Amino acid sequence: MKGPEWFIARRYLSSRRRGRFLSLITLIAVGGIFLGVTALITVIAVMTGLQRDLQSKILGSNPHIYVFEQGGTGFRMSNWRPVYEKVLATPGVIAAEPFIMTQVAVARGQYAQPGQLFGVDVSISSQPMTDVERQIRAKELAFGPTRSGNPGVLVGRRLADKLGVGPGDVVTLISGENIHDTPTGIMPSIRQFEVTGVFSTGMYEYDTQNLYAEMAPVQDLLSLDSATVGGIAANVRDPWKAHEVAAALHKRLSFPYWTNDWQELNSSLFSALKLEKLAMAVILFLIVLVAAFNIISTLIMVVADKTREIGILKSMGLTSASVLRIFVMQGLAVGIIGTTLGVGGGLLLVELLDRYKFVSLPGDVYFIDTLPVALDPLDLLVIIVASVVIAFAATIYPASQASKLMPVEAIRHE
Repeated sequence: MKGPEWFIARRYLSSRRRGRFLSLITLIAVGGIFLGVTALITVIAVMTGLQRDLQSKILGSNPHIYVFEQGGTGFRMSNWRPVYEKVLATPGVIAAEPFIMTQVAVARGQYAQPGQLFGVDVSISSQPMTDVERQIRAKELAFGPTRSGNPGVLVGRRLADKLGVGPGDVVTLISGENIHDTPTGIMPSIRQFEVTGVFSTGMYEYDTQNLYAEMAPVQDLLSLDSATVGGIAANVRDPWKAHEVAAALHKRLSFPYWTNDWQELNSSLFSALKLEKLAMAVILFLIVLVAAFNIISTLIMVVADKTREIGILKSMGLTSASVLRIFVMQGLAVGIIGTTLGVGGGLLLVELLDRYKFVSLPGDVYFIDTLPVALDPLDLLVIIVASVVIAFAATIYPASQASKLMPVEAIRHE
């Protein structure tokens, strides 16, 4: 931006005694763009961080694909080994293992909480299926030996806090899926387990209800034989292609088996996050649009204030195209300065949120209890380009009006 056009545009932007009111309006326009861009960057970073954090924790706490058998009562798969072999031989699958999943009541004394019990056998898979299994393989968590002689169970941290239990405490698991008709009435299946460890996934929902135990004690709780499990869990090389691998598995296994993947199970959650991210972006772009109207009003007032000067400059040989460029440069300068300050403010706020995590969330509502942030470079680029384009668009009308002024009429203007 060199030459007489930029020199004149810069003079119109600078504060002088007669133009202090115009300079104030210019500052307001810059401030509007600054606030809009700062808010937009921060909110988009929070929404992206929330989405990525949830994806990471869901992938760390769940296998990528589940295989179930239709029919029967609940999730039950008899003669699971042939199915396991077919799953493991499917292209894209890198690990698989059987599992059991059942709803239980976890009781300690007179107090009980609902829970979801998983029966696993970490010795079958070539690699851990979840972060909990990784900790078991790394000897950070274990199912035994126990002091009471009861089978061991791993309990989510928040569930353990609610029950007031820790390693070494005995809890009673009550299954609602294995009910017996006895002479004294209908009785659920009840077994005692000893807490051998407490885990934390960072997901409120999982930490308040999940429990893990070895396969055999869970089969005993549900009165299942060793050949019957709940289903087969599988992990794939690329989690983002889990849906494709699940479809191939479904075709390979055919009826009565069916598959489900982590993307399908959480599709409503991620769809809601994407929609919320879009809605917030649209709402916050309105702030930038308001600032753009400030640019329009500022330039219109400058044109009105500088009409005689424009007429004199045009009579001295300044072309209409040069006048147009003067006011476009002036508006663009406001937009670029505001956008630059907004990017700096947004990046600073994102960094502070990421480092100090001074915003907490109710975990039972948002699944997580801290506010994660992650800024996608493409999102940042779109925000910058959109802000500058809006600022440029705001200059078109007042700049074109200024360029159309006739020298004689402009000089006579009072």
